[in-house]
Amino acid sequence: MNQIPDPNAVFPNEYGTSCFLKNVITALNIIVGDYTYYDDPDDPTAFERKNVLFHWPEFGDRLIIGKFCAIASGVRFMMGSANHRMSSVSTYPFHVFGGAWAEQTPPHLSQLPFKGDTVAGNDVWIGRESVILLGITIGDGAIIAAYSVVTRDVKPYTLAGGNPARPIRKRFDEELIGLLLGLRWWDFEPERLAAFLPVLCDGALEAVRETARRMLDGPQ
Repeated sequence: MNQIPDPNAVFPNEYGTSCFLKNVITALNIIVGDYTYYDDPDDPTAFERKNVLFHWPEFGDRLIIGKFCAIASGVRFMMGSANHRMSSVSTYPFHVFGGAWAEQTPPHLSQLPFKGDTVAGNDVWIGRESVILLGITIGDGAIIAAYSVVTRDVKPYTLAGGNPARPIRKRFDEELIGLLLGLRWWDFEPERLAAFLPVLCDGALEAVRETARRMLDGPQ
């Protein structure tokens, strides 16, 4: 068998437009799994600086992206510090401009609503120029259509799109979704995964279903 792609490579192929994200992330509040890539013809390595907005570690929220995700050019994640105070008459962030305004107001970050981590599961495909708002969870195997604005959670193996994004359809029936979630192929050892690729890329879903059943019922 030919060499298995290296998850620690920055540029995994000769095109140079896609990079494995975990190898270019420096912020402690951004966690990315193996083989997840970002594609950008200009500079995919600039993802942390250009595509994760307002990611201030002191606010406490994290961006967590699983394994084998495909993130298209221009996708942006809005972190919690992008928010504004909404519990008072004015939403204006007076405190951040200092002086007497800072003396008369509480610290800016303490006034913001905290919505928790933003999470994309494993094998998630996020289409071009989509925006993922703070505190959202996108389930394993989900697809986000291009130019969508995701304002609410997306369930596993669901195609969602629009502004705001809405569920369009389930990718598979509930039984097959359950089998895939139980199988967790993204956690396979590299050699086992390479041997399993014909199943993952097989359009004959009934054959995939039977294979998944056998694997879950039998010894691992």
